[in-house]
Amino acid sequence: MVRRRGLEEPAADERDLGPPADPGSVARTILLNKLTGQARSRHELAEALEAKHVPPDVATAALDRFEEVGMIDDQAFAVAWVESRQSTRGLSRRALAFELRRKGVADDVILDSVDAIDPERERALARDLVDRRLRSTRRLDRQSRFRRLTAALARKGYPAGLCAAVVRAAIAADERASGASGAGELDEVVREDFGVD
Repeated sequence: MVRRRGLEEPAADERDLGPPADPGSVARTILLNKLTGQARSRHELAEALEAKHVPPDVATAALDRFEEVGMIDDQAFAVAWVESRQSTRGLSRRALAFELRRKGVADDVILDSVDAIDPERERALARDLVDRRLRSTRRLDRQSRFRRLTAALARKGYPAGLCAAVVRAAIAADERASGASGAGELDEVVREDFGVD
């Protein structure tokens, strides 16, 4: 920036910044900006307004109005979140419910959205996750393979019984395809680690 002689920038406290912004307008702008990129829960949006120091009564009024016109809908948000996260990340019902709880979605809405998940689809997703990792474990012994693959599923929130069943079936199929054996040893690992027969 080129300065001219005799002209100095006014001090920060002397600048005319115009009239103070209307809190309602600020709240609407924040909400619109947050909702532009992706859907969000009411709780997430309330936190964003609080972080920007929007007065609580103004924030509540803005959130209520956005909910009235359908721009905020926790039910639709939860359904879309479950569909997206399950297909892209392969997360289980439990993991999805945990994520939605962290986003401030009500428990009844969470139950409705995760109950819509087909148990067979969840099992198929678990099998797909195992299939993707199965080849990389071929050099390991059966117990290590089993533990590593079940741990991968457990980190995605799948229940122990489902983890054990899916991994046992995947390893057995892989061993049959490669001509190896040892299902009895694998069954013993399953009984010891998971109490599953």
